Amino acid sequence: MALSAVAVMLSVAFVCGTLVFTDTMNTTFDKLFAVTNSDVTVTPKEAEAGEETSDRGRPETLSGSAVEQVRKAEGVKSAEGGVVSMSVTVVNAKNENMGSTTGAPTIAGNWSDNELKSMKITSGNAPRGPTEVMVDADTAEKHHLKLGDELRTIAITGDTRARITGIATFTVTNPGAAVVYFDTATAQQALLGTPGSFTHVNVTAKDGVSDEQLKQNIAKAVGADTYKLQTAKEAADANRKDVGSFLDVMKYVMLGFAGIAFLVGIFLIFNTFSMLVAQRTREIGLMRAIGADSGQVLKSVVVEAFLLGVVGSILGVGAGVGLAVGLMQLMGSMGMHLSTDDLTVAWTTPVTGIVLGVIVTVVSAFIPARRAGKVSPMAALRESGTPGDKKAGVVRAVLGLVLTGIGGVGLYLATAAEKAGPGSLWLALGVVFTLIGFIVIGPLLAAGVVRVLSGVVLRPFGSVGRLAERNALRNPRRTGATAAALMIGLALVACLSVVGSSMVASATDELDRSVGADYIVNSETGQPVLPQAEQALRATKGLDHVTAYREVAAKITAPDGASEEEGLGATDPTYAKDIRRKMVAGEHTAAYAANAMSVGSDYATKHGVKLGDELTVAFTGGSTVKLKVAAITSDEGNLDKGMKYISTEAARANVPADKLPLPFMLLASAQDGQSDAAAYQSVKTAMAEYPQYKVRNQTDYKQALKDQVGQLLNMVYGLLGLAIIVAVLGVVNTLALSVVERTREIGLMRAIGLSRRQLRRMIRLESVVIALFGALLGLGLGMGWGIGAQQLLALQGLKVLEIPWPTILGVFAASAFVGLFAALVPAFRAGRMNVLNAIASE
Repeated sequence: MALSAVAVMLSVAFVCGTLVFTDTMNTTFDKLFAVTNSDVTVTPKEAEAGEETSDRGRPETLSGSAVEQVRKAEGVKSAEGGVVSMSVTVVNAKNENMGSTTGAPTIAGNWSDNELKSMKITSGNAPRGPTEVMVDADTAEKHHLKLGDELRTIAITGDTRARITGIATFTVTNPGAAVVYFDTATAQQALLGTPGSFTHVNVTAKDGVSDEQLKQNIAKAVGADTYKLQTAKEAADANRKDVGSFLDVMKYVMLGFAGIAFLVGIFLIFNTFSMLVAQRTREIGLMRAIGADSGQVLKSVVVEAFLLGVVGSILGVGAGVGLAVGLMQLMGSMGMHLSTDDLTVAWTTPVTGIVLGVIVTVVSAFIPARRAGKVSPMAALRESGTPGDKKAGVVRAVLGLVLTGIGGVGLYLATAAEKAGPGSLWLALGVVFTLIGFIVIGPLLAAGVVRVLSGVVLRPFGSVGRLAERNALRNPRRTGATAAALMIGLALVACLSVVGSSMVASATDELDRSVGADYIVNSETGQPVLPQAEQALRATKGLDHVTAYREVAAKITAPDGASEEEGLGATDPTYAKDIRRKMVAGEHTAAYAANAMSVGSDYATKHGVKLGDELTVAFTGGSTVKLKVAAITSDEGNLDKGMKYISTEAARANVPADKLPLPFMLLASAQDGQSDAAAYQSVKTAMAEYPQYKVRNQTDYKQALKDQVGQLLNMVYGLLGLAIIVAVLGVVNTLALSVVERTREIGLMRAIGLSRRQLRRMIRLESVVIALFGALLGLGLGMGWGIGAQQLLALQGLKVLEIPWPTILGVFAASAFVGLFAALVPAFRAGRMNVLNAIASE
């Protein structure tokens, strides 16, 4: 019962911990937004909500005259121009990037009165000239910065070197951003390149003037459509929406894994109560004989489960708060500082946890409770501990085969689907039905699979191995339910391993087939490539050419009149050498001629486009022109499926220079005869001054892809670890209860010569074979899911199927150790039994 309570506690703790952690993060950001936003904020009309930067390397700006216009509006107490840019990289004297590793941005701006709402200077003084800069205390502590150290700020306008003259500390929680401040004039020149410009205006209302009224007054003074105006609440809501969408995704993903743990816990609780009822058969029969009706017996078991659920859930709520604090500490070590002062435990969190825990426990125990209610008074005359039917019934076997068959058909239809939408539905159907089918058919499979496993694993141990095999087979329903708990977690591990390995193999194959460039330069955080970095690469000796790849937004109208908003790949003509594309019609190089473009084969088929047709292209923020289709690329097997290409010159001719996005990737190739090692080193040396960009050859790029997928999978495996822990508790519980159930039998075997060591070995071998049975089912099922998912993703370019056999075999072998670990305590307890007391046991 204690182990069952622990299983409930772990599952509830995961749910409550997730809710407390995400609520605390929301509270942290809410406080930050509430403090930092002024009564009314004025920004350029083109600025996106919640964003101060763009793929052009600099934020949208407004002129200094806007500040004066706003200041003259009725009800304005003060209006202060602000400068903020996130398109910067800050490095120290050792050329190390000061940016956060948690994904939080590096923010550079001007020190103003508005900053005093969230920060205070705790060392030195505010910047007062172009050679002075101030940094936040968290970044200073993390990177061991002190007053007098030099920082280099890299922006589109060039590099700015300044010494730290001040350190400012957040008075609210810092969510992890690295922040540097300049004086206003330096910020305008260094970050915007235009003296006198600002990215926003912070407006404070006079006493008695509401934010909404102030917003209306400013709109009258400057024109309703001239700028974007937001009250403090509107700005906070916009920021909260951006952050909230990310937090919601994280919350629901973690709750999904908590749900898996609950599902596994159902099998544990079901098995526990089934065995308890079986062991109490004689006791329940006596109760029925002296007058207890079936309803009273059922209620007694349900109430027992209810109490178990309440105790486990209450413990889980407390453990969940502890888990949330632990996650906050973990985030703190990564640079995102979350204060326990902001720890948020909404009343709904413990209620949700307790209700979920109690419902799952009671529902899991209900079927065993019904069985208890059906025990007849005559059962008191029989030997206890022998449940009525131990063999899987015919009806159950047929139902399991039907469900598995339906699921198998669903998986097959998913692999045969021609479109991702219907295929996804078939895949979901296949996964659900095969999972349920395997759970239902588990007892039937146990009879056959356990015998095969025993022949390989247990027979070498002689009579002890045969006894362990018969113990595992004596109740197929119990063995099936115990193995099913382990099966679920391992099925997900196998499925994700197959998909992850196939992703890496497909990307590697695509690189081998289509990428002709020797070197790839880009930022892992999505920052665009600055002009000075591009120039440094183009000036590198030993390179044949450098290709810049950028995307420009446009509205494209086909000859049939259909219009779509999408991105056009704008590249240098050498891109045709760097990327080998299979052509349906024309030559790829022809797409880079004046007034020409390429389209994908799917687009051409859908809209009846052929070579020589003209498409109307309306560039966002630029002109509208007609471009001739000079090439049609094949979309089959390509990761950039559907991309349309134009030349960089065509983009420059039709998009104003201040609206043209920067490239986000550079491709380069060495000259013929140039040593790859020498050219690679030259490229690294040229880009060394810009640590925000990674330089990789094809081998390194493939390894980076593998590492990224591996990190993601390790994170998922960690979350699945909770379900596997609960499954191990289930194995422990099953063995512990089966030892109690077999007390007299164990005593008799010990009396006729079975040693303690042999007894413990028998229980360990029984545990190992049950664990391997669950692993075999789970890995087989998971590989089936993974293959189905890969075949479906092949429609998106994931063409290569790769089964990660080392991982699969490693997990299978590890399952044997899981079985050994689970049997430690039950085997120890069995070995300590007094032989005479065990024989006398009823």
